[in-house]
Amino acid sequence: MHLSGSWTLLKGLLIPLLFSGSISAIELDISDEQSIKDAASTTTYAMMTYYHGNETGHIPGSFPTKWWEGSALFLALLQYWHFTGDTTYNDELRVGLEWQAGDNDYLPTNYSSWIFTSRANGWAKGNDDQMFWGLAAMTAAELKFADATNIGSGYSWLSLAQGVYNYQIKEWDTTTCDGGLRWQIWTYESGYDMKNSISNGGLFQLAARLARYTNTESYATWAQKIWDWSVSSPLLSNTTWNVADSTDTTNNCKTQGDDQWSYNYGTYMMGAAYMYNYTNGSTVWLEAVNGLLNKTFDHFLSDDILEEKLCEPSASCNDNEILFKGLVSSWLSFTALLVPSTYDTILPVLQTSAQAAAKSCTGHNNNTCGVTWYKSEYDGLIGMEEQISATNIFVANMIAFDSSAPVTSTTGGNSTSNPTAGENDTSTSTSNESVITSGDKAGAGILTAVFVAGWVAMMGWTVLGG
Repeated sequence: MHLSGSWTLLKGLLIPLLFSGSISAIELDISDEQSIKDAASTTTYAMMTYYHGNETGHIPGSFPTKWWEGSALFLALLQYWHFTGDTTYNDELRVGLEWQAGDNDYLPTNYSSWIFTSRANGWAKGNDDQMFWGLAAMTAAELKFADATNIGSGYSWLSLAQGVYNYQIKEWDTTTCDGGLRWQIWTYESGYDMKNSISNGGLFQLAARLARYTNTESYATWAQKIWDWSVSSPLLSNTTWNVADSTDTTNNCKTQGDDQWSYNYGTYMMGAAYMYNYTNGSTVWLEAVNGLLNKTFDHFLSDDILEEKLCEPSASCNDNEILFKGLVSSWLSFTALLVPSTYDTILPVLQTSAQAAAKSCTGHNNNTCGVTWYKSEYDGLIGMEEQISATNIFVANMIAFDSSAPVTSTTGGNSTSNPTAGENDTSTSTSNESVITSGDKAGAGILTAVFVAGWVAMMGWTVLGG
């Protein structure tokens, strides 16, 4: 579940006026390892031009009004580094992942500096946001990205994933719907009354990955618990394999918001793939992987090219939604490695999607990538999110040359475990309740108006040749 802000609409209206398609695309030979690395290098450089956390006056790992997107950027960087060996951005990656760590659970205290403005823009800090940072840390551990503790100070990647998990299982809410994780953490946030697939599916995925990495049954028990609750709710069907976006606590989760988003399917599929691997090939989990994989391909492919069907044909995808198929690209590649029987089904889709994505990268005479890969041409849109997703699909294709599965603590992983990580953080939703006053709303509205007016003025100046 996610909301878009005012500036996303403005971006859609004004950005296409700034840049037109150009003649050169990314040259991609899908059968050549170096060609894929070169394509990923191009888009990774482009996405990093939007990152300013390494500059004076900016906060490492932070993006104004869209905090969770920092984790998406770093997830792409982790996989780019792992599959290409390029260490160019490793310092920014390590510092950003640590800076946002909070009290070992990715609830940084500096969130208060942006949450006030983000309320007015429709953004808030949800369990799904925190979860994505936990998945980034988990990925760092599984790909053997050196712990910060090995080169100075900081938290280990595994302990950060454990800290997010420890925090979120305390948020498990049995007061409504017999369980489940709410979308938002704080009672004052819009969406607090929802329980949604990306939050619950994300925690399921994180628990499954922790179970496999540490070989600890308690994590697997929680993964099973989250799965069982999801199946008992309107969110997930284990017969049709439909994944709904959300359900509502105000009617005890009797109804569902059935918008179809690829990452909801992808996160449950990824968790099921880890549980399959952890259980040494359970047929129950294999059925889940195959059911979700087949449904994902039924819903989100056009001519074997990944497409976010709910928004791409109408050119209405917001920045969050542009990232979804990039995340799914990565999860598909991991699934192919963890469940080898899916490899021959997944790889051709990754390949055709990458080839189409490369053809979309013809913008602004500098290989700027668009959103709608299935068009196999540039669509006039531009942004960090487009570049992240393109990087994800290019790097996902590296499994054709490196088929090693993510490591565990017994197969080469050396990130330090801390099973009680994050438990000193007392900032749970029940201890941070507050009421938004009319003054809050007025102040936030003023900030939004100033921001939007300034952005429009800046873009107008650019369009008019300033």
